[in-house]
Amino acid sequence: MDIQFVGEHLLPGKLGQFFIVLAFGASLLSTVAYYFQTVKDKNDLSWRQIARWSFRIQSVAVIGIIASLFYIIYNHYFEYNYAWSHSSKTLPVEYMISCFWEGQEGSFLLWAFWQLVIGNIIMRTAKDWEDSVMTVISLSQVFILSMLLGIEIFGHRIGSSPFILLREAMQDAPIFKDPEYLVKYITDGKGLNPLLQNYWMVIHPPTLFFGFASMVAPFAYAIAGLWTKRINEWTKPAIPWALAASMVLGAGIIMGAFWAYEALNFGGFWAWDPVENASLIPWLTMISAVHVLIIFKNTGHSYFTALFLTLISYILVLYASFLTRSGILGETSVHAFTDLGMMGQLVAYLVVFLVISVILIIVRWKKMPFTEKEENIYSREFWMFIGALVMTLSCLQVIGFTSVPVINKVFGTNIAPPLEPVAFYNQWQMPFAIVVAILLGFSQFMKYKKSDTGKFWISTGVSFLMSIIITAIISYFTLFSGLKTVFGEGFNGSENFNWLFVVLIFAAVFGVLANLNVLSDAIKGKYKLTGSAIAHIGFGLMLIGAVVAASQNKVISINTSGFDYGSQFDAKNKRENILLWKNEPMKINNYTVTYLGDSTKGVNTYYRVNYKVIENNQVKESFDLYPLGQQNPSMGLVASPDTRHYLTHDIYTHVSSVPKKESADEHESHEGHNDDEEYEKPVSYKVSIGDTIFFDEGKVIVKGINRNAQLKDIPLSGNDLAIGLKLEIVGNDDHKVTAIEPVYLIKNNSVFSFAKKMDEFGLKFKFVNVLPAEHKFEMVMLKKPGKQKDYIIMKAIVFPYINFLWSGTIIMVIGFAFAISRRIKELTSSKDKEKNARQVA
Repeated sequence: MDIQFVGEHLLPGKLGQFFIVLAFGASLLSTVAYYFQTVKDKNDLSWRQIARWSFRIQSVAVIGIIASLFYIIYNHYFEYNYAWSHSSKTLPVEYMISCFWEGQEGSFLLWAFWQLVIGNIIMRTAKDWEDSVMTVISLSQVFILSMLLGIEIFGHRIGSSPFILLREAMQDAPIFKDPEYLVKYITDGKGLNPLLQNYWMVIHPPTLFFGFASMVAPFAYAIAGLWTKRINEWTKPAIPWALAASMVLGAGIIMGAFWAYEALNFGGFWAWDPVENASLIPWLTMISAVHVLIIFKNTGHSYFTALFLTLISYILVLYASFLTRSGILGETSVHAFTDLGMMGQLVAYLVVFLVISVILIIVRWKKMPFTEKEENIYSREFWMFIGALVMTLSCLQVIGFTSVPVINKVFGTNIAPPLEPVAFYNQWQMPFAIVVAILLGFSQFMKYKKSDTGKFWISTGVSFLMSIIITAIISYFTLFSGLKTVFGEGFNGSENFNWLFVVLIFAAVFGVLANLNVLSDAIKGKYKLTGSAIAHIGFGLMLIGAVVAASQNKVISINTSGFDYGSQFDAKNKRENILLWKNEPMKINNYTVTYLGDSTKGVNTYYRVNYKVIENNQVKESFDLYPLGQQNPSMGLVASPDTRHYLTHDIYTHVSSVPKKESADEHESHEGHNDDEEYEKPVSYKVSIGDTIFFDEGKVIVKGINRNAQLKDIPLSGNDLAIGLKLEIVGNDDHKVTAIEPVYLIKNNSVFSFAKKMDEFGLKFKFVNVLPAEHKFEMVMLKKPGKQKDYIIMKAIVFPYINFLWSGTIIMVIGFAFAISRRIKELTSSKDKEKNARQVA
């Protein structure tokens, strides 16, 4: 007899699962119908009508899936595994949207939605390309929607449904034998990862997945061109889509960088994490594809390179999805998804599209336009091709080392990933960036097919000399003594100096100046290259901002007190973090900083840190920063920085350690409890050997455990267990060290906690639990009433001229938008001319 479960809302889940099956079936039908319309008689449009209607039904069904899932999340129906795993009652609505795509199922759904948007646009605009292009896009939808099915066929699970019930996901859990489990035990969800509770994570994932989805359009045009023997024609309609994909994916990547800068505490905007690399790789190849497609359009050269880069860009999107979703990066990336058993489907998705591409290339090889004539060295297309080649080589380096876990898995090797990924990748990628920046500069002085040599050298020479002067000025104010005005007199830029930085800044400046020259022609009415010039200027500014901010950022919170924070801080972090007692000012660089207290909103605590610039006993500037710290039960302290933005620099602050705030009331039921009324409310800590806990007059260091603890007048039998927690209390004033050892006792299956007092500081310590699964011990600290000084340990960094990076991003996106507009107008004009020619004929 089935158990009737109280409080469950099954209708939204059943409706959502119905929409999944409907969307998958409709995608399959639209693929088949578009395929037959492509290969059958063109005068019979019956297959196209079926394909269009099935694609529209699929669009409505996916919206239905989204609505059903959001309804479940919004109403806190925690009987569903997805809602319980990713949301909670305390989340505001905007973060409920974020938890919608935190899981794999939600992100696949987002991808499917954007691909449907693109498909509907192409249905209306592609005209005679519709059938073949939509066949490819519909096939891609089949694979993506299969990831959401969550059904078993012949014992094999296909996909993972977001509508699976919690009791189905955890069938062996004993609580689900109780028909009232939902009322008694499931009172709230696990909640959204604290690091994702940021406004950038509301807009970054949709933008990134829109970029991934957009990559299918130029790929589909390339496949359709080969399939239908329109070998050359596909390049024209593919160019606007390739530009759009580059723009949107690039914007998504930079949004991720800004999220990392705003929300994470590693002190930067790009960590060369494998998941970051996975999104960067297809962007680099698509940028290369755009340039080579333009070369082919203008000269007829480099067809195969344009085709290969267009195809490989979407293949790399699928490879990136495999890397991040198969669980293979679980040990090398903190951002990767865990394996949901879909590795086989991900591999099939990748292999099918790769095989289709290879077969069509082989079949159409003899029909491809290969030119024997070599490009002139003074032609724009020659150097654009070289630039695309350099970017492709850059991509190969990134993908090679990012794929180390895959190589180890396939070949049984044990290659170690880079220990210092930022330094490693920067060392490799900087030369590539220098070459690309120089090429995007002087290639703008050239014309297609052949340039005037004299004019080229004059224009290049003028820009070259101006770039040297501007680079010298920038280097002085960023890499040398000029930054003392920002960092203070203690700053010495040479400690982070590298001549490659100067060369890269010169290359970026040269690229910006050359493209400014092209942009100036727009004033004279020459608008054709406006979009590319603006995009190149933005890219150059991005490079300048990235190299200066990344190489010359300066930690100003240097610990000169000699205070040791314990083993949870390594040597570098001990040096770069300062301890601030509440209301006690401390001088760091040009600033006097004071911790003024905290305020709690929901699960987050905001720590108010005041910065003052005092000159001649007068306050010249004063502002407060509010770095966030959440004491998460499963993740420990989750900290997000707060940043003060200036035109020339940012001051970035985050907390590294804060006092424990949660109470230990739950431990008062332990046997052996003493009267603690003379003490304030106890505070519980989960500690490991080497950890340090601070209090107002000193600190407590966890030195180790004593497995053979002895208790006076309590004999121990063979089954009894007594463990002592070795603690050292160190005073701030005299640095006197006092050792104490509270004991945790299990005797006759009963638990006892024997406290130890430290009367000098009015403290009492209890050892209340052993947590072997976490390799931690639980202790409680009590303090007698009196003056309580709060504290934080914080880190402050100055990032100089980082606004070049962010402003460059905006300018680059604007340039892409101009370029897309131009290419669409060209395509429309070309179609109108062909239509008029047919009418005349």
